[in-house]
Amino acid sequence: MSGFAHKPVLLDECIEGLNIRADGIYVDATAGGAGHSVQIAKRLKTGRLIAIDRDPQAVEAAQERLSGYNASVVKSNYSQMDEVLQSFGITGCDGILMDLGVSSHQLDTAERGFSYKLDAPLDMRMSMEGVSAADIVNGYSYEELSKIIFEYGEEKFARKIAAEIIKSREQKYIYTTSELSEIIKNAVPARVKREKNPCKKTFQALRIAVNGELEHLSVALDKAFACLNTGGRLCVITFHSLEDRLVKQRFAGFCKGCICPPDFPQCVCGRTPEGKLINKKPITPSENEVSENNRSRSAKLRIIEKI
Repeated sequence: MSGFAHKPVLLDECIEGLNIRADGIYVDATAGGAGHSVQIAKRLKTGRLIAIDRDPQAVEAAQERLSGYNASVVKSNYSQMDEVLQSFGITGCDGILMDLGVSSHQLDTAERGFSYKLDAPLDMRMSMEGVSAADIVNGYSYEELSKIIFEYGEEKFARKIAAEIIKSREQKYIYTTSELSEIIKNAVPARVKREKNPCKKTFQALRIAVNGELEHLSVALDKAFACLNTGGRLCVITFHSLEDRLVKQRFAGFCKGCICPPDFPQCVCGRTPEGKLINKKPITPSENEVSENNRSRSAKLRIIEKI
């Protein structure tokens, strides 16, 4: 499984952000090709790393790359990380990393059906089980499809694309990424096609829907913060505005103190902040990193510490 290549994004910034102690317990909640995991594991002596991924191919690759380190790899969704930690008898950890989005391996392996650039069956399942993109495209109503494409893809031509999908599937079942790409291209104005590939937003939307990404992220953020020891840090890398907004708002909630109405003379809620932001603004890749790894260009890293 060594073909599971993954160039870790914002690697130095994550390692610095996690503030790794040699005796600490760390979680890579989205191990992927173990690019970040190996660098965390290298810095541990008596400490331990738990690496989690729901993609069986990623788990296989991570196990191979982390052999010899004090690390355990688990096939699970990061929204169940509390259960994973409990299974090892771990009650708290010192740092958690979440690198969201799709791995390079998933995009570059045609048969996984994530990419609009490669012809393959419409799949997009990170866990390789459950409802596929083809099930959604061929089975969901016009209303459901336009809602998914508009909300998760932030696509202004969502209704036109959904209508074109319905029209096409009445003729024949939509099996492949190429078939869907053609349908999307037929649905948008010519000027949009000239500017850039119009398929990106719809493919993103379907991927998010297939994998329940925002629902899992919402649960995982709460669980991750709850699993941290005092002084522990949570580092989250996002790749699009929907994820980033969710992380930003949740972090703000963890850092919020008193919630009494402003006209109260003194605080009666007694609420104190649970966390502090390590960086007020998200950390983004350097020009150098973007030139070496184009997929890092939209990455944003936010870091919070439990107090």
